[in-house]
Amino acid sequence: MFKLAPSILAADFSKLGEEVSGIEKAGAHLIHIDVMDGHFVPNISFGASVMKSLCGKSTLPFDVHLMIENPDKYIEDFITDATEYITVHQEACPNIHRTIRYIKSFGVKAGVSVNPGTSLSVLDSILNEVDLVLIMSVNPGFGGQSFIEFSLDKIRHLAEIRNSRGLNFEIEVDGGVTIHNVDSLVDAGAEIIVAGNSVFAGGNINENVRQLLNRGR
Repeated sequence: MFKLAPSILAADFSKLGEEVSGIEKAGAHLIHIDVMDGHFVPNISFGASVMKSLCGKSTLPFDVHLMIENPDKYIEDFITDATEYITVHQEACPNIHRTIRYIKSFGVKAGVSVNPGTSLSVLDSILNEVDLVLIMSVNPGFGGQSFIEFSLDKIRHLAEIRNSRGLNFEIEVDGGVTIHNVDSLVDAGAEIIVAGNSVFAGGNINENVRQLLNRGR
């Protein structure tokens, strides 16, 4: 069984509290918070104030994904009692080891993400430090993109590395997730699945979550 982390980037912001409550009732496990700055990625989403407005609207933990330049300057802003993970991009961190240690200093789990075109080899020296590795299966910046198929091989390879080295970080995948590929992602080794449109589109959150969770079993 995997953890489902719906991305609120695809939610209806006019009723965000209601939608977050809906994904919890439907059985989701985390709230995925996609933060974009318009520099590291070609889009702007929202900041810490929007995330903090969800405190008390749900008991689900926050899974914060910082797609921003200079993330060290903003990490503390995203620390709340509900924050379980903060993930930064390897490509945005000149000293990724220091950034991972800084995240952990707040008592939350530290993740690192890599874009589709980035080799897993860049993570080799820090895999024993991280709690989570996020594989981007689309180029970050916009929701609704199609899944990049070679991401499956990347997930499998990462799972093999983890097993061969006896490590225990979680593998998360984000981008282009649908009911048609979620089972393949879980089979490849993904344990946290991020889904945006597949959860919030069509107005039936409960049914969308149910289908995703059932397909990934």
